[in-house]
Amino acid sequence: MKAVLLINTGSPESPEPAAVRRYLAEFLMDPMILDLPRPVRAALVYGWILPRRVPRVAEAYRRIWAQEGFPLQVISRRFVAKVQEKVSVPVVLGMRYGRPSLAEALQKLTAQGVRHCLVLPLFPQYAQPTWGSIRTFLRRILPRVAPDLKVTFLAPFYRDPDYLKALLAVARPYLEQSWDHWLFSFHGVPLRHLRKSDPTGRYCLRVPNCCEAPPEEVRHFCYRHQCLQLARHFTQLASIPRWSIAFQSRLGPGRWLQPETFAELRRLAQAGVRRLIICCPSFVTDCLETIKEIGQEGRRVFLEDGGETFALVPPLNDHPQWIGTVVGWIERFVRQEPLEVLE
Repeated sequence: MKAVLLINTGSPESPEPAAVRRYLAEFLMDPMILDLPRPVRAALVYGWILPRRVPRVAEAYRRIWAQEGFPLQVISRRFVAKVQEKVSVPVVLGMRYGRPSLAEALQKLTAQGVRHCLVLPLFPQYAQPTWGSIRTFLRRILPRVAPDLKVTFLAPFYRDPDYLKALLAVARPYLEQSWDHWLFSFHGVPLRHLRKSDPTGRYCLRVPNCCEAPPEEVRHFCYRHQCLQLARHFTQLASIPRWSIAFQSRLGPGRWLQPETFAELRRLAQAGVRRLIICCPSFVTDCLETIKEIGQEGRRVFLEDGGETFALVPPLNDHPQWIGTVVGWIERFVRQEPLEVLE
């Protein structure tokens, strides 16, 4: 029997400080997030980061928490239910952090007699903190939680034609407005993560223009290359002449991908851009980073520096065309048709 496991990041169980602290501790203690020796990581997380961040982050969650729950959880559950209506195999939701946990999702699948599972992380690009963390964690718990389950990872879908068409369907109403510039805001990652994700150990950030045309074995794991390719494919599909990219959500010291989103918003406003459209293709579901960081704080930055119109394109969420795209991948998996996978 086959099934599908859809994976998103997760969220606290409530906006209360205790729940936020538990969630942030699980997230930040992941060595794929803070890649430091465990004693150093623990001292930093419990001694420095949590005491300072929990009150602020809890307040941020509280401000956007809906009656039925956090938007990422609510939309993810609704999305899974709509996908399930259209396919013949079980579709289960798991969160990398928080609940429903990946262990709970795997137990649910094995209880239904599932033998082969398509794992679909809901992140268009490969990155160490998302895809890398999910693959590492699943490989660690599978022998204990579901030893007889075979898993197949769908490859990052940043250039998949149906995914790009779904993005276009969501963006079309904004493209039909009057605008001056289009900004892609991707989630930021430290440069050291790019180097660590390079399977050759000698290419990423070590040769000039490394992200333009990386070799095949590097392309599958190069986050910045995949961000650039997504932006280029989409702007060609949508006929967008004026665009740029930036990277948001920086956490901690060290060198991160540039330019930083708020800096780019200021630059664009000061350069004369008055009507801006921004989208966040790292996220398929509305979350703290889209609603508050970009939708509220990013808007304020752009308007305060001289911008006049700030339009945020929502993530794919449960748009019908996005549901159809995922259903198409699942049907190909069930019929054993060719599907791009990540070994």
